Amino acid sequence: MRYEYKILPAPTKGQKAKGLKAPEARFANTLEECLNEQAAEGWEYQRAETLPSQERSGLTSTTTEWRNVLVFRRLANAASQPDDTDLLPSPAVAATPALAATIEGDDTALQADAPASITPEDGAPVKEEPAEVATPPAFLSGTPAKEMPEAPSPEKTDEDEDKSKP
Repeated sequence: MRYEYKILPAPTKGQKAKGLKAPEARFANTLEECLNEQAAEGWEYQRAETLPSQERSGLTSTTTEWRNVLVFRRLANAASQPDDTDLLPSPAVAATPALAATIEGDDTALQADAPASITPEDGAPVKEEPAEVATPPAFLSGTPAKEMPEAPSPEKTDEDEDKSKP
């Protein structure tokens, strides 16, 4: 997404309005009108900033004046800026026929081009191997690797261990 920004000077004093007596109310009303005008033109209010401005003071010196500004943004006009999608190749110029078929909506093209070694067979039992018991490295456990007890293998059962003892 591309945005364009608009910076306006913030109002410095409130304008008179019917029913508003206090200076704070007049200032708030002036600011509200400014924000609503910009919103009607499609600008989204972002923030108010106070920025330095170098200005001439006399013949040879300069002074720094601090200026208050309002920052607005909106989506950039699509007609005035090139669109990123124009840079992409069209689906007809795809690298492979399977990719072109997939882009155009034919989801069977990839299945037909896939090698038989990677396509699962229907009805084939899935062979599950027993999980290995992991042992932590010696530097994590605080004991040398030689003193670490052996992890029980999944093939042995408690009955096998009882039979091996006299």
